[in-house]
Amino acid sequence: MTRRLDTPRPATDVRRFTRAARRVHRATAALMGVCVATAACLYVPQLAELVGRRELVVRVHEWTGLALPVPALAGLVSRAFRRDLRFLNRFGPHDRTWLRAALRRDRRPGSRPAGKFNAGQKIYANWLAGATLVMLGTGLLMWFTDLTPLRWRTSATFVHDWLALTLGIVLAAHIGMALADPEARRGLRTGSVSRAWAEREHSLWRP
Repeated sequence: MTRRLDTPRPATDVRRFTRAARRVHRATAALMGVCVATAACLYVPQLAELVGRRELVVRVHEWTGLALPVPALAGLVSRAFRRDLRFLNRFGPHDRTWLRAALRRDRRPGSRPAGKFNAGQKIYANWLAGATLVMLGTGLLMWFTDLTPLRWRTSATFVHDWLALTLGIVLAAHIGMALADPEARRGLRTGSVSRAWAEREHSLWRP
């Protein structure tokens, strides 16, 4: 019996990210990496001695920090990217279920229901966006020293430094989780993931 020519072949992959979303992620990751690297060169004495040229490192850190929001702002041109942002900003009852299962380290099938983004990814994305804005604001207060009182600059420096340390720890955890999930990395690299992975990790997502 011959197969009908109009019968669709079973799809093994599903589209997860558009080219615009992948470019935004790569550009933001590159800028964030430069910010973290230059910050380490400014605050770790051994790295500061190794690299030298502190004035240049400061300028690269400042301008890279200013450019951090640019990829996301440019990505707003894409309708698909805006739709992803709406998904990231919506929390539902299934997200509470996911968080409870994650805290219990429950990995049973069906114990962590998630849409296109799980609760952990939503929390991370929103926290990172807020932290980036705070880092940008405090960095501007530290940069333009003549515009604000000394008390403001001292407070801004305190917040900037400790938030930078927290940001570095969170980013390291994010990278570690990405390294542990090759399929998620493939989704950001190629835009597609296997249907089996999507059904297992994001059971409520309907591509």
